[in-house]
Amino acid sequence: MRSLGRLGRVALPTGMAAATAWYFSDETRRQQKFTMVKEVFAANKASRMKSATESLETNPSFYHAFPITAKWDENWDSRDPVSLIDQVAYDEADGPKREEMITKVKSKATRHLILVRHGQYHMDGDKCLTKLGREQAQLLGKRLAIWTVEWDKLIMSTMTRATETANLALEELPKELKRKNDSMLEEGAPYPPEPPVAHWRPQHKEFLTDGARIEAAFRKYVHRASPTQEKDSYELIVCHANVIRYFVCRALQFPPEGWLRISLANTSITWLVIRPS
Repeated sequence: MRSLGRLGRVALPTGMAAATAWYFSDETRRQQKFTMVKEVFAANKASRMKSATESLETNPSFYHAFPITAKWDENWDSRDPVSLIDQVAYDEADGPKREEMITKVKSKATRHLILVRHGQYHMDGDKCLTKLGREQAQLLGKRLAIWTVEWDKLIMSTMTRATETANLALEELPKELKRKNDSMLEEGAPYPPEPPVAHWRPQHKEFLTDGARIEAAFRKYVHRASPTQEKDSYELIVCHANVIRYFVCRALQFPPEGWLRISLANTSITWLVIRPS
């Protein structure tokens, strides 16, 4: 696994460090620990907010120099447990019942999304892979094959260069690995970039149509695990640079217009880790 050390991980904030509380076998102790963690987390958050407010009051110039343009959205994927339960029933329930309702919809597993850009391709015609691109795809497959994890599925863009890359890489992976094509992952213009570039200027309608599709693909694939998922998963997505760069900005809640500031090489690997919290 040392050969994988150069891979960059992009991990979403965990929210709380006491995740080990969920592994207590005794139900009573687990419930007590869960309640304690919630109380500590709430107290810490209140303390941070109070500290920030006091700092703003005593040194307002600091926040003028370092403004926060947008707060972190805890419910970024619309899967925060509190937002998934019946609020009326929750308000009417007692403490143990509320914890049971939260536990039922809370994500338990971590999702690993391995986003892969296609190999080098011919810029004209059907834009199939070059000889170098095919070699890159084959080496990609060998790289993925020595990764000591159990791959759950592979999803590929329907564009030629992506399907060729995926199929060549699949020759090195287990034959039973689930695979499918998805046109939502095709290349496009996700969002007007800032700063703009002279050599690439899509029309307004392209940003409207491609942007909506790529955003829909983000919501489809980048989210916390389902409450029914018991173990961590590893999913391969073979697609395109613009799509991956946009996904990364959205996942980290960076301004989407900054996606073009990220550079991705052919058959590069981008590792997104989405934890339950």
